[in-house]
Amino acid sequence: MEKIEHLGIAVKSLATSNSLFEKLLGVAPYKEEEVASEGVKTSFFRTGESKIELLEASNPDSPIARFIDKKGEGIHHIAFAVNDIKSEMARLKAEGFVLLNEEPKMGADNKWVCFLHPKSSNGVLVELCQDRG
Repeated sequence: MEKIEHLGIAVKSLATSNSLFEKLLGVAPYKEEEVASEGVKTSFFRTGESKIELLEASNPDSPIARFIDKKGEGIHHIAFAVNDIKSEMARLKAEGFVLLNEEPKMGADNKWVCFLHPKSSNGVLVELCQDRG
């Protein structure tokens, strides 16, 4: 793992939260996109070398909608940048971590992603991210 790639924050409204984070960070989001396969709309902010990803459910059955229903708005996941996602997935699986997907899948911000089940990482949803090139 190279660094923390971003923190994901579940929000009810991107419009409302974009305004709040623009005031907080002093910058506008550099990207917004929808990941239809995950039922999520995202917005990314950069401050220094750090990034924040805001996540809004695009349908009521999405993982983000369920998260907000259960826990409310707040930190959803921590993402780590990796050079070789497949080898990192194999390493973590061998260490006993539970992968939520067996193959990398396309995520937001031009990344290959894989999530680790929070039950295997002290209740924290962990995302592995590799640039798609």
